[in-house]
Amino acid sequence: MLFVCYPKCSTCAKARKWLEEQEISFEERDIKTDNPTEAELRDWHRRSGLPLKRFFNTSGLQYKALGLKERLPEMSEDEQYALLATDGMLVKRPLLIGEDFALPGFREKEWREKLNG
Repeated sequence: MLFVCYPKCSTCAKARKWLEEQEISFEERDIKTDNPTEAELRDWHRRSGLPLKRFFNTSGLQYKALGLKERLPEMSEDEQYALLATDGMLVKRPLLIGEDFALPGFREKEWREKLNG
């Protein structure tokens, strides 16, 4: 499994600790230094079955600075993917990517159901 995170993020640290406690092995990737590509984002979005908006870090400084709350509804999906691929800090984290799923953000109940189900 791929664990995409930002090392300075407290939620990411909590998620990493949870994975380790569950003895789940994963490969870690720093979202700031190794930003997801547009192709990866498209694939992960497809695997998640969630609205694309869930992949945006809506509480991030970058999201607010770019006024995305107002702009996103007017953007096409292609424009949104392209924007997400420009800066890892725009992407919701952590992301847990498995063969047939992608989980943006750490919701312990969701993660437990997906991994232990």
